[in-house]
Amino acid sequence: SWANSRCSAISAATWPSSRGHGGEAGLRRELAEKLARVDEHWSPKIVGQLNDLHVKVVKLQGEFVWHEHDGTDEFFLVLTGEMTIELEDRADVVLGPGEFFVVPRGVRHRPVAEVECEVVLLEPAGTINTGDAEGSDLTADPDWI
Repeated sequence: SWANSRCSAISAATWPSSRGHGGEAGLRRELAEKLARVDEHWSPKIVGQLNDLHVKVVKLQGEFVWHEHDGTDEFFLVLTGEMTIELEDRADVVLGPGEFFVVPRGVRHRPVAEVECEVVLLEPAGTINTGDAEGSDLTADPDWI
């Protein structure tokens, strides 16, 4: 069920050192370097692609707009800080560093971060972060960094 989508990320002890850019330390360094180039809140930047999925980084602070994505799930992985994903008609989900949550397609939600939070998003290429919210720019695609 959707409630079981919240899980802890892979710990340093279980991350294979042969993966990616020299294991977890290399991956964290790369993401930190990319995030250091992000200077606006709520403005995702693409850092990679896996098949038809974009890997994005974003800094969050404050409240985002209520929205939903009818055609896709949305994956949030918190790197630093803490965020809440408010879900319409369901219990809110609070995430800290190393925790992730998958918002199921069609579920109305609003990310909120009282203090700055750094997050990785996985979404199909072309997904607009404001979903169906009024005023969404359906032609906007995040920049690569």
